[in-house]
Amino acid sequence: MTSEGSIRPLLWNGIVIGLVLVSYVINIGFSRSWKKWPAAVSAVILMGFALMGYMQAGHIETPLLAQAVHVGELYIFSHLGLAFVVAALIRTPGCEMRAFHHLFSLVTGTPIKEHHCPIGPLGPIDRWEVRQTWYRLNRK
Repeated sequence: MTSEGSIRPLLWNGIVIGLVLVSYVINIGFSRSWKKWPAAVSAVILMGFALMGYMQAGHIETPLLAQAVHVGELYIFSHLGLAFVVAALIRTPGCEMRAFHHLFSLVTGTPIKEHHCPIGPLGPIDRWEVRQTWYRLNRK
């Protein structure tokens, strides 16, 4: 919150990116097929906090909404950030959001599905990796 009592613009911008990413983080990161439901549920929860703030304080920009947004963004971006670090350390093939599953697979010997990143600039990189000789050698 700013000194005027409003939510910082950077935090508002993070909501848009977070709502776009949350479905992918949940669906790929936890092997679910819930389509866009995680984003819809997240938006409804945030609207609920905004409505509670409006009913209590007369405006939607309240510390309660700001904290809810912080928690949501912290989860989404921490999950992705940690997944990128783990993926780099253990050479996760395909989508980095599968790094935790790949780590589980390496530890237990259980096979897992591979995914290529569904959005963003990483999809072409994943496709390029698959065509490389070193990638195929590491998969055997």
